[in-house]
Amino acid sequence: MFKATLQALSLAFSMALVTPALAAGSAEMPKDVKAETRTEVKTSVPSGGGKSIEDVGGQVSINSATAQELAATLNGVGLKKAESIVSYRDKYGPFSQLDQLTEVPGIGKALVERNLTRIKL
Repeated sequence: MFKATLQALSLAFSMALVTPALAAGSAEMPKDVKAETRTEVKTSVPSGGGKSIEDVGGQVSINSATAQELAATLNGVGLKKAESIVSYRDKYGPFSQLDQLTEVPGIGKALVERNLTRIKL
C-alpha cells in the first residue's frame, strides 16, 4: 500500500512539473523529469513444431505435438500427463477421435471437455 501511494505521489509530482511546461508551449520535457518507457514482451516459438500457439489458433495436435507443447497448451495438463499422452500415442498409434484421450491413464472426461477448443487430431 505504501509503495502504491508513493508511486501515485511521484506521478502527481511529475505531472505537476510537465504540465506547466507543456501549457507554456515548450516542446521539450523538463530535464529533471524522466520519461517512463514500456517494453514489449516477445513470446518464443515452441521447439519442434515451428509454429507458436497463436499461429495455429490456440490448438495443439494430439497426434504430433511434443509433451512440452501439450503441457504448455492444455489446461490442467502438466509435463507428466503430457508424457503419458505421447507414450500412449507411441504405443497404440495416432488418435482417431478426441475422446480417445480418456483412455490415457490420468486423463479424464472432464479434462478432455475442458480442452476441446485447444486440441485437434
